Amino acid sequence: MNFKNFPFRFFFTVVYSVTFVLGCNSNHKNMPNSNISPPVADVVPYQHKIHNHIRIDPYYWLNQRDNPEVLDYLDRENDYYQKMTVHTQSLQQELYKEMRSRIKEDDSSVPYFYNGYWYITRYEEGKDYPLYIRKKAVLSAKEEVLFDCNEMAPGLDYFRLVGISVSPDNTKVAFGVDTVSRRQYTIKIKDLKSGKLLESKIENTTGGSVWAADHATLFYNKKDDQTLRSEAVYKHDIDTPNQADQLVYEEVDETYSVYVSASKSKEFIFISSHSTTTSEHRFIRSDQPEADFKVIQARTSGLEYDVAHFGNHFYLHTNFNGATNFQIMRTSIDQTTSEFWEPLLPHRKDVLIEDIELFDQYWVVNERENGLSRLRIMRWDNTEDYYLPMEEETYTLHISLNPEFESTQLRYVFNSLTTPTSVIEFDMLSQQKTILKTQEVLGDDFDSSHYRSQRLWADARDGAKIPISIVYHKDTELTESTPILQYAYGSYGHIIDPSFSSNRLSLLNRGFAFAIAHIRGGEYMGRHWYEEGKLLKKKNTFYDFIDCSKFLIDQKYTSPEHLYANGGSAGGLLMGVIINLAPELYNGVIADVPFVDVVTTMLDDTIPLTTSEYDEWGNPNKKVYYDYMLSYSPYDQVKEQDYPHLLVTSGLHDSQVQYFEPTKWVARLRALKTDENLLFLDTNMKAGHSGASGRFDSLKELAKKFAFIIDLEEK
Repeated sequence: MNFKNFPFRFFFTVVYSVTFVLGCNSNHKNMPNSNISPPVADVVPYQHKIHNHIRIDPYYWLNQRDNPEVLDYLDRENDYYQKMTVHTQSLQQELYKEMRSRIKEDDSSVPYFYNGYWYITRYEEGKDYPLYIRKKAVLSAKEEVLFDCNEMAPGLDYFRLVGISVSPDNTKVAFGVDTVSRRQYTIKIKDLKSGKLLESKIENTTGGSVWAADHATLFYNKKDDQTLRSEAVYKHDIDTPNQADQLVYEEVDETYSVYVSASKSKEFIFISSHSTTTSEHRFIRSDQPEADFKVIQARTSGLEYDVAHFGNHFYLHTNFNGATNFQIMRTSIDQTTSEFWEPLLPHRKDVLIEDIELFDQYWVVNERENGLSRLRIMRWDNTEDYYLPMEEETYTLHISLNPEFESTQLRYVFNSLTTPTSVIEFDMLSQQKTILKTQEVLGDDFDSSHYRSQRLWADARDGAKIPISIVYHKDTELTESTPILQYAYGSYGHIIDPSFSSNRLSLLNRGFAFAIAHIRGGEYMGRHWYEEGKLLKKKNTFYDFIDCSKFLIDQKYTSPEHLYANGGSAGGLLMGVIINLAPELYNGVIADVPFVDVVTTMLDDTIPLTTSEYDEWGNPNKKVYYDYMLSYSPYDQVKEQDYPHLLVTSGLHDSQVQYFEPTKWVARLRALKTDENLLFLDTNMKAGHSGASGRFDSLKELAKKFAFIIDLEEK
């Protein structure tokens, strides 16, 4: 099981597949369509007052999503972007075809067995969306299509199906659908015998749900209509769908979100409340849906724990008693409070414990030391304790889906910057591994031996060593003229591992290198790496990125004329800060759905996600945090100076970073910047935080960015 929650302003689109940067020469000649003037936003000064301080926001009026003038301005920005890049359309099409040609379109997932059925996700040639199917007992059985999303999505600008939850008797399936791209899912239930939908229709949820053992009771999470915080757990009876659902638990603390889940054993249902730094869990037995939920351990500020069940115990992944890098403990189901917790795998200063997986004979721990993941396999009777061997210098490794207890087969996923993803089954008894599936990269332009990857170490200004993972074609020599795309995220403890991307080959094959800066604010080097990049230490995140850039330049791997930066969401905040602090280091920057109006957003508790993120950024209602956040807030710190070439993306329906943040930021940059470099705002008027929902539509968005990069770099 995976104990790590997704961070709230995490850029959900996979970075290695879709997020890169633009660049062009500083003295850009033959600027495309230079006679076209960019749109200019009206200035309507608005005063924000707090802590005896006044901030003037000249573009606050753009916060009105339904204002026709706002929509007109966004349309004019999009029109400007399209006209200024029309000369790259043929290149965009070439890149799109190139990236699509590497994808095995008629592909399917590795089947997994659960509760009598094999489950498979399949894509068919030429289709954007997956089919979810199952086969009873054996893989040779006739397939049963649970959902064909290609038949559900036509006529919709956006479609996403999540939270597939099959009832214990295998006769019904609950699922969530979002057709707006604001992650407000409607849960529906399908009768698998008749193929028809039941009357149940539950709106404004997270999309996930859990069945009780009676096959009729469904627990789900309800969101606040305005803030979109997951604030309550309800119970739904499918036999009486028109009656009001019963409120089971409401999370009244606005800094917490609440979720419902089932144990791997399916014997328990958990309600879990999480803030950024504190957690609390409740449980009932799944065959007692009318019972009152019992607290495992009451919330204590700073105490984090996650719960798994096996046998007579709950197993806890926790930072209890100062275990900064976490430890594994267990407690009896009958005595769950912390005074009864007993150590199973103790805390270690230099090893981060990320995850555990429980089997009937073995238990597996996903650890991270010096930035690299490893899997430790231990037998319950203590007769075996060993690590899976790894050979590459920098790679990505994590536990895959293992739904059955009674198995000696561990599934895990491996890839690297040069090695496509493999799903591997490892027999913990014989210690033999079987590769179940390796990502196919079609075409003649990929051979893993043609690429090189390595891990570099940059010196931060305070003496810390910052890892950098870099990949490039073997024929690319790293010199001052080499274009490098430097990416980072750096928030919520989220780790950006060095993973493979077939799409990235379109840049590597054209002489680009790609570098990931594993900066503080993530947990790549352990929990302390995160603690050193949040709240009143947040500037370490920005300084680390800049210092990695200086390292690449000083080592003559690239130069300011060829160095580009990219980040999305909270990583877009990073982009906004670095171009304010060190614009001279970068030839171009791309900021995807950037969280740049930090102070205004964090002062508005009606905006989705705000209150739940006080532990990450600080609460600006307190002056010490207000002053600190204001000192780096990209929107507030825009100044009269030269900026790199800049492409900013946004989504009108974004629920994580509201569209008006990047919109206002671009307007302010236009008014104050002193250069003639390119500045574009590209707003998806039909989607949200993650962009287009179809797998091929997302390639078209990526092709635009790649074409922009290549065109500018060649001038």
